[in-house]
Amino acid sequence: MKTRDRRQGVVLVHTGEGKGKSSSAFGMVFRAAGWGMKVCVIQFIKGQWQTGEQRAAERFDNIEWHALGDGFTWDTKNPEQDIKTSRDIWEFAKQKILSEEFDLVILDEINYCCGYGWIGGPEIADFIKNQKPAWLHLVLTGRNAAPEVIAVANTVTEMTRIKHAYETGIKAEQGVEF
Repeated sequence: MKTRDRRQGVVLVHTGEGKGKSSSAFGMVFRAAGWGMKVCVIQFIKGQWQTGEQRAAERFDNIEWHALGDGFTWDTKNPEQDIKTSRDIWEFAKQKILSEEFDLVILDEINYCCGYGWIGGPEIADFIKNQKPAWLHLVLTGRNAAPEVIAVANTVTEMTRIKHAYETGIKAEQGVEF
């Protein structure tokens, strides 16, 4: 593994209407952990319900996982609480990034927070440009990635939905969606 002084940290954005944004990021979590890198996952939307990825991560000493959201906020009845929760998670995420403890940080579903206007794209982009350690890999997932975040990223992938099982009445399946 490259030492931090020889590594170019990459910023990746996974956005779009299709599935696979978080799944792709979680693949990187296990890839990096397999190389002995220290990884931190911070989930902005998902609440306290257990997922297969989180259960698998518990088997690794070098993965730290934080599911801090209030759940699926697009059904919100309390937007003020959603803003406060998102802001609190963003402050927590910045502390984790600045701690220099991790080689890879995943900000899962943070792009939704930008899309809803709870955290500003310019604020996130400025933090990435001016404060993120140069050697740290950072992945931001979720629909509606802010243009400013896209501009500072090294790699941006837009997932496009062609069709989805949910449209035919198939609910989220264990082992596939969670």
